[in-house]
Amino acid sequence: MSATTDAHQLAAHGLSLGYGGRLVVQGVDLTLPGGAVTAVVGPNACGKSTLLRGLARLLTPAAGTVTLDGASIHRMSARALARRMGLLPQQAVAPEGITVEALVRLGRYPHQRLLTPWSAADQAAVEEALRRTGTQDLRDRSVDELSGGQRQRAWIALALAQDTPLLLLDEPTTFLDLRHQLDVLDLVGELNAEAGRTVVMVLHDLGQAARYADHLVVMRDGRPAAAGPPADVLTAELVEDVFRVACRVVPDPETGTPLVVPRDRSRGRAAPATP
Repeated sequence: MSATTDAHQLAAHGLSLGYGGRLVVQGVDLTLPGGAVTAVVGPNACGKSTLLRGLARLLTPAAGTVTLDGASIHRMSARALARRMGLLPQQAVAPEGITVEALVRLGRYPHQRLLTPWSAADQAAVEEALRRTGTQDLRDRSVDELSGGQRQRAWIALALAQDTPLLLLDEPTTFLDLRHQLDVLDLVGELNAEAGRTVVMVLHDLGQAARYADHLVVMRDGRPAAAGPPADVLTAELVEDVFRVACRVVPDPETGTPLVVPRDRSRGRAAPATP
């Protein structure tokens, strides 16, 4: 993970978001460091994915705004924003019958011009995205035929082919087994380290979030409960307060980053009655 910079800095200002008049995210002021990996965590229904959708301009704010390097994303054209921000949504839907390679090629749309032919650079970006996600052998398969994990990697490849300096990933490890979860998270780290790419991702696993992120945002009831470096934010008191889980937070034996160890919940329970 690289040192943070001011480049590609995403910020929410008094941001409120919701669905059908029901607010889910309320009055959030939040600055995400540029050139860093940020993980957004929190219990179910706390507003993690809603916040990410608002940051990606998939939701119109009920109040407030989102800025990228100080400029409102709501005033940018769709193509201009797509050149700067890539997105992996939580529930992406592919056109029926599309192949993996054709799906990944869609990531090059923001770089295309009317009457401009498909270029060697476009194809090179697609090939690199397929390679980095391990989907080369799937390129001719229909997305409809893939397993959940394979489909997830194909969508990640599309986001990579878009080749943006800012990447938003909503639960990128969903449907993936442990090995492929680590492959994806290692890739996130490489993209950040090699090119200073800013990454914001929603995760459920606190240990993975602490291991791979420079910056942690912990959501609770539609607002950030804490934000900062994982070592400063992830404490036993915070986990119990936000997640309602008693635990110990110890150094990860591999990385030294915070690792949440739940306490034995069976202790103190009454023993079953003997017949």
